[in-house]
Formats: sequence, structure tokens, C-alpha cells
Amino acid sequence: MPPMQPRSLVIEEVSDLPNGPHILRLRGPLILTTLTEFQSRVRADRSHNLILDLTEVPYVDSAGIGALVGTYVRHQRDENALSLVGVNDRVHAALKIAHIEQFFRFFDSLGEAQAKRV
Repeated sequence: MPPMQPRSLVIEEVSDLPNGPHILRLRGPLILTTLTEFQSRVRADRSHNLILDLTEVPYVDSAGIGALVGTYVRHQRDENALSLVGVNDRVHAALKIAHIEQFFRFFDSLGEAQAKRV
């Protein structure tokens, strides 16, 4: 696979079980210039359990943090769960600095997140 462009974000639907969680795997930075597709995908999500696999997200900026908060708020309002998987130290630090890390459930792997029942 060729190296990824540093400013592009690829969002992949991970196949899941019919009544299982909805999983979106992100590859690339979650930043202002990559938010459009992310926001439309998470707004379209109607699952009761959304898992965002951020294993391949190297960093987020303030717009990306805002998009994650917006996703959290919508899921909380609808009483649905939102989990983050594979968050690296740089992204976790950004969430902590923004004082929002307590809004999310963090897991090291997709398997661990899927095993957690809502």
C-alpha cells in the first residue's frame, strides 16, 4: 500500500453483526479539512452503539475535537453509546487538554469494545 497523504482521511465501514455495534475505522488526521465526510457519516448513524476505530488517526485539531464532541452529544441525546478504539497518546492528550476525555469510553482494541455490552 502506498503511503497515505498526510492530510486525507479515509473512513471505512467495518462489517458487523446485524444487531451489533456500528464500526467506523478512520485512517488519517481528523482535522478541519477532513471533517466533511466524517460528520456526514456519524450524523447518518442510527445505531445504538457507535465505535470509532482511531488506531490509524495520528492527530486531531480543534475542529476534529469539536466533531467528536458533536458526535458524543448526539449519541447522548439519543441515549446511544459512543466508544473510541486505539486512541494514541497524542490524540488522547488533545482530548485531555480540551477537558473532554471523560465523555468517551476508551478501548485498546475493537474486540474489547465489541465485547462491552451497552
